[in-house]
Amino acid sequence: MTFPATHRQAVVLLVFCALCWSIAGVFTRLLERAEGFEITFWRSLFCILCVTGAMAMGGQRRPWRALRAMGLPGLVSSLMWAAMFTCFMVALTLTSVANVMLVTGLSPLMAAVLGRLLLGERISAGTAWAIAAALAGIAWMVHEGVSAEGLGGMLVALGVPTAAALNLVVLRRQQASVDLAPAVLGGALLSCLITLPLAWPLSASGSDLAILALLGFVQLGIPCLLLVRVARHLAPHEIALISLLEVVLAPVWAWLGAGEAVGAATVQGGLAVVTALALNAWLQRAPGARSA
Repeated sequence: MTFPATHRQAVVLLVFCALCWSIAGVFTRLLERAEGFEITFWRSLFCILCVTGAMAMGGQRRPWRALRAMGLPGLVSSLMWAAMFTCFMVALTLTSVANVMLVTGLSPLMAAVLGRLLLGERISAGTAWAIAAALAGIAWMVHEGVSAEGLGGMLVALGVPTAAALNLVVLRRQQASVDLAPAVLGGALLSCLITLPLAWPLSASGSDLAILALLGFVQLGIPCLLLVRVARHLAPHEIALISLLEVVLAPVWAWLGAGEAVGAATVQGGLAVVTALALNAWLQRAPGARSA
């Protein structure tokens, strides 16, 4: 696997990751029987196969030894991956999609705060405005579906941006000394163990398994491994901000692949997010713009 050598290459790879993450919605709509926790279980299981295969191709043929070698940082990162893999699906069973999207959209803000407190990462005024504009765009995208019902689900959904922000901080701090790629494997394994009892008895059809295998490899395993690598070159708030492309692209794929209507608010909010990302990227090109 080729790793990014520059900031620009890292941004391009992260955009690719967001593209991969965004296909989950359209493919889950093609499932015949699998739903809820079973989707999370199978997706995590296929992610395990993807990561172990990638590690074997990289010369790490004993994944469990690699997991132990990460030590405490690896354990923390694995727990954060597991929380992200699991909390999102659990939240969707407890509250509306709009509520979940609104809460998970807090990732850039939380990553910026934790990056500042724990890593001393400074944030330029332009990036701060970009984060605010992106959050406003997401809020506008989902405002018609947001309600006060399902507050418990929103609290569970809060685990996603919190775990994401903590994980990004760990990746940024430890990447120079510890290879945390196996933590993706640890997170997927924990997610399997958590969701299997809740998903039993399993009912996925052969077609479902093919789709879930695609999600486990392309939508989860590959982009998460790439994220570990790009974390060497991007600040936590940068990663979380660019990752919001997932929220913008998901309705587009649902429209193209499943014929779902895209409302005016979704288009308007999505354009606001993309504009914020483009503005931030342009500001980053200025000499001395990046403080990280």
